Amino acid sequence: MERIAIVAGVRTPYIKAGTHFSECTAVDLGRFVVSELIARTGIDPDEVDSVIIGNVAQPVEAVNVARVISLFSGIPEHVPAFTVHRNCASGMQSIVSAAQSIATGEAELVIAGGIESMTNIPFFLSKKFQKTVTNFQHSHRLKPKLSTLSHLRPADVIPKIGLLLGLTDPTCRLNMGQTAEVLAREFGISRESQDTFAMMSHQRAISARNEGNFKDEIMTVLTPPKFEKAVDFDNGVRPDETLELLARLKPVFDRKYGTVTAGNSSQITDGGAAVLVAGEKAVSKLGLSPLGYIKDHVFTGLAPKRMGLGPSYSTALLLERAGVDFADIGLLEINEAFAAQVIANEMIFASDKYSEGHLGRKAIGSIDREILNVNGGAVAMGHPVGSSGTRLVLTLLLEMQRRSVDLGLATLCVGGGQGAAMLLERS
Repeated sequence: MERIAIVAGVRTPYIKAGTHFSECTAVDLGRFVVSELIARTGIDPDEVDSVIIGNVAQPVEAVNVARVISLFSGIPEHVPAFTVHRNCASGMQSIVSAAQSIATGEAELVIAGGIESMTNIPFFLSKKFQKTVTNFQHSHRLKPKLSTLSHLRPADVIPKIGLLLGLTDPTCRLNMGQTAEVLAREFGISRESQDTFAMMSHQRAISARNEGNFKDEIMTVLTPPKFEKAVDFDNGVRPDETLELLARLKPVFDRKYGTVTAGNSSQITDGGAAVLVAGEKAVSKLGLSPLGYIKDHVFTGLAPKRMGLGPSYSTALLLERAGVDFADIGLLEINEAFAAQVIANEMIFASDKYSEGHLGRKAIGSIDREILNVNGGAVAMGHPVGSSGTRLVLTLLLEMQRRSVDLGLATLCVGGGQGAAMLLERS
């Protein structure tokens, strides 16, 4: 079977919700990165066989958002496109789906990516309000119309925040922050250790920016409505962050006993990312120079209330299936949904006790933080949920090139109780 290459990639800056991208739709974010990817690679859009985009908060005004993005990006009408959804791993799922379509001979060249406009996740009104409006519209006389409206009460028009609904698991009835609190308690993870990890994430992101590590990864975006303001950096990264400032923040998800704060959690963020995926035949035919190759991938399931442990579950299975020792991994990207969640995975990776208790197997080995999220992570950059899986892969491959690392691993937890991991080889 021919190897599957990731040829190139690009992402928008990751922007705090409600700020610079507040006027950008999910389609805009996708159009930015797909158009930029085509321009940077110089590929003929007619050579593209498919477009696959991961997205969580599917916009009602652009159903099958991948198709809308594809057309607005100048991809010919005859090229099919579809949207994938695996919560936080949607951006990684798009790459896997691209690789699978190439492996089966369905395609040779695929644009894959992930987008999320968390700013534009809608508010919802009550079922009673919807029913009242429907009855009002169906009534043809004034008296029945007024009678219908008279049944409404103030509580019926109080909106429900779609973002909070989407970040709450319906099976365990915990929001994602509460699942991080579960791990902090069960693993005895202190507030200080979480804040220290968060501080490291910001420091590394600032250092990476100063050293120019993001220049090949992040595109410049001219923001609507006037397209005059240029944005080219992740605006959630705080150069003035200190442990003292982090310590002042109050717990968000368990206000009395909790340790998870806004400062040691990933930020609510807008952003998009896209990569060009190709089989070896297409690489040779088009004269492409890949960043690297997909060696293997794994998705796993686990208890939704401990969804943050997804990297431990997926990584252990992936390495076993690929016949690779953890010691052979030269760079590691773990999505920082929460500092507590990453630390809990570090403990399972290193401890036979925790690994046997949760995974039923011996520990795979301690994580060396010198190779973990070396350019910072989602605590600093933010976590636009549909996009993060693509960013992890792109960030990892570019750093593997800079450091001449042969083998890298990208992994993340997934809301709803899943884990995702991808093993990548440098060209």
